[in-house]
Parts: sequence; structure tokens; C-alpha cells
Amino acid sequence: MKDILFFSHNQKKIIEVKQIFKDSKIKVYDLNSFEKIKEPKETGDTFASNAKIKSKYGQELFNMPCFADDSGFCVEALKNNPGVKSKRFLKKFSNNKKAFEYIISDVIKKKNNKAFFITAISLTLKKNHHVIFLGKINGTVTLEPRGSNGFGYDPIFIPDNNIKTFAEMNLEEKNVISHRKIAITKLKSFLF
Repeated sequence: MKDILFFSHNQKKIIEVKQIFKDSKIKVYDLNSFEKIKEPKETGDTFASNAKIKSKYGQELFNMPCFADDSGFCVEALKNNPGVKSKRFLKKFSNNKKAFEYIISDVIKKKNNKAFFITAISLTLKKNHHVIFLGKINGTVTLEPRGSNGFGYDPIFIPDNNIKTFAEMNLEEKNVISHRKIAITKLKSFLF
């Protein structure tokens, strides 16, 4: 396999993924390489089912192996929410800072700052042939956002055994330990 499609428009995710694949012989395309492509609705109730909706759609549309991810931020104090609805949760607020304040206030109220990030990657090689790879990293919610790198919930998450938030890490540091790196490493092992 020489070419593969990463079914995403998210530029920051694309940069992370291409960085992880940089030493491989596989060329990774993304949706920004093509004319405007509509993404299918993520109607699944798990990370894996949402990732599969996108990889299946991409494989059928481009007739090439395709992988897609669905990731989320899970906070124990919020009963592991926002979880699968992480992207939609941020959009409920006027800005990310307000969403972070909401999460942090719950964490303080419930005296529980445990959280984790999870990624499910679905690889669709051909019609009805899907393989799922999972990555998870545990950590804690900070009491204030820190850092300007990364995206989404990165400014309020410190991975276990670290002192920096994901948003305080550069791409190389984050890509050593991230949930996405864990899942993509499994994907790469499967492909090679």
C-alpha cells in the first residue's frame, strides 16, 4: 500500500498524523487535498462507530484505503462526558474558555480532577472490511487553562507523569505520548 487517505479537514489533527507517518513509505492524503468534500453526520454513540462512519464513507468515495479518527475528552466529574460529544460540547459555549470554566468548576465541586483522552481509529481497506484501533491516555484537569499549542481541550489536560498540559507541549512532545499516537502506532504496525 502506497497511498492512504486520512478522512479529516482538521488541520491540527492532519499535522499530528502526518508527523507520526513521516518516516513511513506511505503517502497520507487528507480532505484538504481535494475539492470540498462533505463529511457524513457522526451519528454513532461510540468513538469507534463515528470513526467507522467516516472511514467507510471515505473509502467508498475515493476507492482507496481510508482511516478516520474520532476522539474525545472524558472527565470523571462529568460522568465521563463530554466524551463522544466533545466537539458539540465546545460549540454550546460562546468560546472554549467558557467551556473550560464550566468543566473546571465541576471538577472543583466534585473534588475529582481525573480525566482521559480517547481515540478510536477506523481503517477501511475495502468495502465492509474495517479494523478499529484504540488509544487512551489518562491524566488530570488543570484548574486553569495553560498553553497555546494543540487544540480542543489540550489547555486543561495534563497527562499522567507530566507537568505540562498538552497545549504547553510542542508537537513532537505530544506525539510521543498522545492517545492519537497510541492508536496510530497500532494502525502503522497493522499496515507494515
